[in-house]
Formats: sequence, structure tokens, C-alpha cells
Amino acid sequence: MMEKIQMTTPIVEMDGDEMTRIIWQIIKDELILPFVDLKTEYYDLGLIKRNDTDDQITVDAANATKKYGVAVKCATITPNAQRVEEYKLKKMWKSPNGTIRAILDGTVFRAPITVKGIDPYIPTWEKPIIIARHAYGDIYKNTELKAPAGSVAKLVVENPDGTRQEAVINEYKCDGIVQGVHNLDDSISSFARSCFNFALDEKKDLWFSTKDTISKTYDHRFKDIFAEIFEKEYKDKFEAAGITYFYTLIDDAVARVIRSNGGFIWALKNYDGDVMSDMVATAFGSLGMMTSVLVSPDGTYEYEAAHGTVTAHYYKHLRGDTTSTNSVATIFAWSGALYRRGVKDNNERLCAFAKALETATVKTIEDGTMTGDLYRLSKAENKKQTDTFGFIKAIRENLTKQVF
Repeated sequence: MMEKIQMTTPIVEMDGDEMTRIIWQIIKDELILPFVDLKTEYYDLGLIKRNDTDDQITVDAANATKKYGVAVKCATITPNAQRVEEYKLKKMWKSPNGTIRAILDGTVFRAPITVKGIDPYIPTWEKPIIIARHAYGDIYKNTELKAPAGSVAKLVVENPDGTRQEAVINEYKCDGIVQGVHNLDDSISSFARSCFNFALDEKKDLWFSTKDTISKTYDHRFKDIFAEIFEKEYKDKFEAAGITYFYTLIDDAVARVIRSNGGFIWALKNYDGDVMSDMVATAFGSLGMMTSVLVSPDGTYEYEAAHGTVTAHYYKHLRGDTTSTNSVATIFAWSGALYRRGVKDNNERLCAFAKALETATVKTIEDGTMTGDLYRLSKAENKKQTDTFGFIKAIRENLTKQVF
């Protein structure tokens, strides 16, 4: 047996919910703890614990991430009305991802994990498309109310000098609803710089799209800030790197993306990025094959899977039924966090292990062993479907061969 790889600084570990919580522990037991003397500062972000602490544990985990600079997060439940009843919650708690992203700021970069034998649904997509998603504001920090018939909804801004800006949103002739969203110039500027810097690092073209023809103040502000920062700070750098920055309306961008060969970064507002990253992940093969990392302007990194808690498989698991749940994105969240910790601490062995874990995972699929979602997509001649636990054990075998 090799000596375990030592860590000098912990990473922040945020546990989650349902099937991904089950997988989380198996990944640690099978793929990390046998090889690494793992140091983490642990936070249980499962819905029950969030409810017990009035969601303070989510804030504490985000602040710990700022302290240590690297975190890894399991998928978590964002409760709706049905979940409030199911878990007997005190209230409908907001998205933990939204809370964490608001505290850390920065941009979420999501990229598909490609393997031989699984072709994109879009035949022209020869290279991965990376989604750059703004991580602050919009509907994830919204305020919303029900509006009874006969009411008037207004948008009011009280200026620092005591004056007011006021506009009527709607006069309700029947019952309805109203929602208020906001964003910040500082956060949009951080988003823009993160995207431009990432494009330079990856040497890939950057696309950005909003709907400024309809949202002439809100979305147009995004467009203007991107344009101003690009012209002042990045235009010459992009020309020197041989890459381009391109803005277009989001509906036009969708059409261009579908017709493209891939190989670029697509920057989007918070909600748009949430939706389009799922579209891109699915079109490349599976939601379970998408990396996700939040990068803050101060160099803080938070890695997670880009999918949900796999509720249907969780209830099958509770019934004692066999599941075949794809754990690749969660494995890559761990490998990404371990690699980044290694980079920050100049720990070459930890960096090498993280890359070996990713290689072993991809090799397992390309050699023919995979979960049900990938089995239905794969064109490999020797493919075989395995269950949730068997897939991780197969990765363990490949990883052991590489490490020892």
C-alpha cells in the first residue's frame, strides 16, 4: 500500500440531499479516503439541517469557503410547497446555491464531460460548449407577492437625495402575482471580467447574450457593462490571443449555438445560464456529465455537480430496489476541488491524484462499464450496464491501477 497523500489545508465539504448524498459517501469511501488523508471542514447542507438552523449553516459554509478558498458541494434540495409539507419545514427556504453564490460572487462555469462512444445529439458539436453563468441576482434573489383583484403594483426606488422613482407595473382587474428582481453593477462587472479572463485562459471565443431589445434597462445594463469593460481592458488582449468577443440577442444565440461546431464559452445571466447549461449537458449526453465550478474574483473556488438530487432514484434506494445512478459529475466535483487545493498548496501529489481520478472515471466508461443513462446512449460494442455502487467500484479498480 502506498502512503496516503497528505493535505496541508482543508477544503470545505458541503453535504447534500437524497440520492446524491448516498453517492457522496460512497465516493469518499471508495475513491478518496483509501488514497488521500482527507482534510475537510464539514457542513451538512441537507434540508433537515438547514431547517433546524434556520439556514444559518448555509451562510456559515459560504463564509468558510471564503476563508479556505476551495469547497466541494453535494446537490441539495431547493424546497417547493410539496417539500415544505414532506419535510415539515418552518418555511420555504431559498436555494442554498443562490445563497452561497450571493456571498461568494463570481461566475459559474459549466462544461460537458465528453467520452468516446457517446456522441452529442447535435451532430455538428465537435467540441465542448462551456456555459458561463452569472451567479448573483435575478429570480434567485427575487421578491414576490400575490396581488388581489383591484390592487395596483408599483416599482419604487427611493433615491439617496430623498426623491423617488416610481412606475406602475400593473393595475389588477383579477387576482394575480408580481415579482421584483435586481442586480448590481459591481456583480455584473465581476461577471464580465471573470468571463473575459476565463476566455483568455482557455483561448476560446466568448459569446454573451441577453434580451436587451425587450429589457431596455435591466438586460441592457449587462450588455453595456460587458462592452465597456471589453473595450477598455480586454480588446487588445483578445486580439493578441486570436480570440473574439461576440454579443447577440439570446434567441439569436440559441439558433447560432445549435448550428455551431462548439468550442466556445457562452456567457449568460443567472436564470438563462441555469436553463441552457441543462440543455447543453443533455445534448452532449447526460446531466450527470457536466462539471460546475463557481469562480470568485478573489480566487475562491466552489465545485459541485450541475444536476439535482436524483429524487426518483433515492426513493427506489429506500425501497431496497437497485439503482443505476450516474455519479460522474459528483466525482468530478471532488476531483476539481482536490486539484484546486493542490494548486493553491503546491501539492503536486494531490494534483496528480485528482487528474488520475478523472482519467479512471472516463476510462471506466470508455472500456464499457457505465450506468443506465449512459448505457442507453453509448455506441461502445462491449458496453454493459452496472448499478450505482458497481460503477464506482469499477472506477476504484482503474484508479488503483493508476495510483499504485
